[in-house]
This record gives sequence, structure tokens and C-alpha cells, in this order.
Amino acid sequence: MSRVIALLFVFAFATVAQAMQVERDVPYAKPTLERQILDIYTPDNAKGKSLPVVFWIHGGGWQTGDKSGVGMKPQFFTDRGCIFVSTNYRLYPHVDMGALIGDVATSLGWVHKHIAAYGGDPNRILVGGHSAGAQLAALICTDHRYLKAEGVEFTALKGCIPVDGDTYYLPGIITVAEIRAFMHDLPQPGKFGHRAKFGNDPEKHLDFSAVTHIAKGKNIPPFLIMHVAGHPDTTAQARRLAAELKKAEIENELFAGQETTHRKLNNDIGLPDDPGTAAVIRFMDKVLRP
Repeated sequence: MSRVIALLFVFAFATVAQAMQVERDVPYAKPTLERQILDIYTPDNAKGKSLPVVFWIHGGGWQTGDKSGVGMKPQFFTDRGCIFVSTNYRLYPHVDMGALIGDVATSLGWVHKHIAAYGGDPNRILVGGHSAGAQLAALICTDHRYLKAEGVEFTALKGCIPVDGDTYYLPGIITVAEIRAFMHDLPQPGKFGHRAKFGNDPEKHLDFSAVTHIAKGKNIPPFLIMHVAGHPDTTAQARRLAAELKKAEIENELFAGQETTHRKLNNDIGLPDDPGTAAVIRFMDKVLRP
């Protein structure tokens, strides 16, 4: 279906959208440093209920991006009876990757402690993110140390939706990018490359890789791994993540977006006729049952 027709469907869909409340720029750390804030979108009259919670992590290469760039997701998820939380976090190079990941974990820890006051169920949380946010989502859902430090057990996480990430296995993407540059006589990745952002320590590369931490018996939640079918790097990384989850007998499924792009796959979540949206709905219906 053409983009124009799809947009017409969005306008028609919006006319029947449910009322939604928004609380912006809620601090999640004390003292609150720059960008340690989140937005909470709730269905109307959510207070007193026990609704599932979608915790979303924006992309931007760990260097840019904002919690406001969530497109149709707040309305889409609240219309389906969820509370939607979009978080900011401090960015590289202002902080190192460990502190950046720590911010995301602290934010989710705040949600776990306080979301009941907004009508949310702290033990039915779905974690999602796009691009760099996909790496962060996958990592905090597999490496229990980050959330455990915030008092959150994996049993509170009911699902993870990483969207078109390329860093579930960091050594792989670093090696591929550097060999590709060498073979084609191109400059090596500089300050925007993964080696610069994640440091030059091979042990840390493994430690920042979600696949390294996957193991049976950890209560790692089910995954819906979304990727662009025509993108070799994100496809390879998605398949590697799925394979490791399968080895550990953790429920997962791959969604390969056809005729789409890195941004479009993410931005289209919420369109009524979008195949990726349909996959998200099926996944939610399966993992967010009370």
C-alpha cells in the first residue's frame, strides 16, 4: 500500500484514538543530571489500574536523539491499554558507555518503583528501543547486573523489542566495519565508529554485547527482534542474537522488514496496515497477558 494511502489510514485511526495523558520531563535520578528525565504517557483514567508498561529507549548512535522522537508509539501503545514511558539518557562523549547504560537502568529502576502511582504494573514491563536504543534494550534485558543494581529482577520484564540494532555482538560489527574499510581502501571509522564509542578494550567489547550474557535459567524475557531485511549488518546481528537466545531456550522471533529502511521500520510502528506493527501486536498479546 502506498505511503499516501497509509497516511490516510493514520488520520482515520487518529479520529478514534483514546484520550491520553502526558507527564513530561520527570526526573529519575537524585541528584538529577542533564538528560536524566523521562516522559510518561498514560491512557485516560489509568490511575488505580494495573496496566502493562512499555519502556522505550531512543536511538541516535549513543551521541544524539531524544525521548520526544517516538512518533506514533505513545498513542499506539496507550490505545492498546499500556502505559508508555520514553526515556532520555546522557550521551557519549559527555559520559562513557558504562555511565550511559547505567542511566537507562536507573530510569527503568525508577519506573519499576513508581509506575504503580500512574496505574502501571511494575511486574509487566516490556522494554524496547531503536538502533542504539536496541543495543541498550537488549543489553539490559540479558546482562542482569544493570537492573539488579536498581532493585529490578528479570521476572518483571515480560518482553524485549530491539529494532534494527547493529551491536548485539560488538566485536562482529567492529571487525566487519574495519575490514570493509581496508578492503575498499576507505578511511577507517573515526570518532563516529564503534571502537571509538565503546573503547579499545576487547573484554569490554564482549561485556557490552548482549549475546555474551545470554544463558539458560536467568529469566531473560522473550524477544521480538526487528530488523531491515535488506541491511546486511543489522540482519547478521539480529540472526546472531536470535541464535544465541534459541541455544538458551529463550523464546524469540525475528521480524525482517521488507522494502523499508532503518528509520522507517521504527517510525512506522503504530501504522494500522504496517506489517511490523502487526508483529508487535501479536508479540504484546502473547507476552503481556496478566
